[in-house]
Parts: sequence; C-alpha cells; structure tokens
Amino acid sequence: MTQTVVSVGQDAPFKDIVALMNQWQVSAVPVTAGEGRVVGVVSEADLLPKEEFRDSEPSRPEQLRRLGDMAKAGALTAGELMTAPAVTVRADATLAQAAREMAQHHVKRLPVVDEWGMLAGIVSRADLLKVFLRPDEEIAEEIRREVVAYLFGGDATGVVVHVADGVVTLTGQLADTTLVPVAARLARAVEGVVDVQWDVSGQTLVDR
Repeated sequence: MTQTVVSVGQDAPFKDIVALMNQWQVSAVPVTAGEGRVVGVVSEADLLPKEEFRDSEPSRPEQLRRLGDMAKAGALTAGELMTAPAVTVRADATLAQAAREMAQHHVKRLPVVDEWGMLAGIVSRADLLKVFLRPDEEIAEEIRREVVAYLFGGDATGVVVHVADGVVTLTGQLADTTLVPVAARLARAVEGVVDVQWDVSGQTLVDR
C-alpha cells in the first residue's frame, strides 16, 4: 500500500476536492471524520453528475431512475458527495483479498484501515500488480520452503521447483501423488505466481 495518502474532511468544498485530486493525480479520495476514521470515498464518478447535468434538465423518468446522481449534481461538500459506507480493506489483508474487494465493488483503489477504522494508507490496482515483479528465484525458494517441504517431508528432496517468468513447474517422482493438486493450489497462492504446472513422470499436468 501507499502510506502517504491524501484525504478530505466531510466539509471539504466541491472545488477543493477537484483541485486536490488533480494535484495528486488520483481518481478518488477517502473522506475522514474525527481523528482519521474513514466514513466514505469521493471518486470521479461522484463528481461528474454536476457537469453532466449542468446545462440540461433530464426527463422525469430519468430523474427518478438516477435519484442518486441527481442528488450528487447538487452536492457542495464531500459529505454530500461521498459514497458511504466506504469499501475498505484491513492493513493485514492479503493482496488476494484486496484484489477480490476491488473486483467485487468495481473500484480502482481501496482505503487501508487499521483495527479501529482509522486511515492507514491506500492500495491501488497498480500496487497489486507490483507483486508480479517479484524475482523468480525468490518465488521458487518460498515454494520449496513453505509448500514442498511442508507437504512432502522426506520426499521433498525428489521435487524440483523451477520458476520462469512467474510460471512454476514442479518436477519429480513421488510415491504418493494424491497431494499433487494440493501442492499446486498452495503454490498458486504464493505471491507473484502466474501459473503452476506439475511434471510427473514426464507428463506435464496443469492445475486449473
């Protein structure tokens, strides 16, 4: 996450929010109350209705259909503009959990909060993608230590871990192959892994 994060209070005026987002080149800002508790988020989508309806009056059916946007078109402060409650993620959440929250709620960034709901930072899609810059050998070492040694014990010496461009290939002869799907899934959960394959007796098995 990015710990240096710009936020606004509930009384922040519309134009100040726009200026702040432009200055920091962000598409959304958390709205905080008190000592920093996150109560909502103002995004570009929350600001656009004011421009959209600036010189036109939508039809009555459209007004009824878009009551929320109509209200935001007349909003003057962050408290009136914000989407609440805010979609946030805890500081101890995994990258996978943050990615699922973003996908489920169709947002580009998430405020990161501590156990009391206080703003601790922000995580963006770009932050999540940085995990795929992790070196291949670092990924391989974690899989050897946390997956292969843990699952196969004495058989672990017969398992070779190779990682190229984030794609993991596990090769070796095992007396018991029932744990192969489990190993593949655990390896896939390692940060930076793009795909996992297991080569058993010369036949490559791809876990999907």
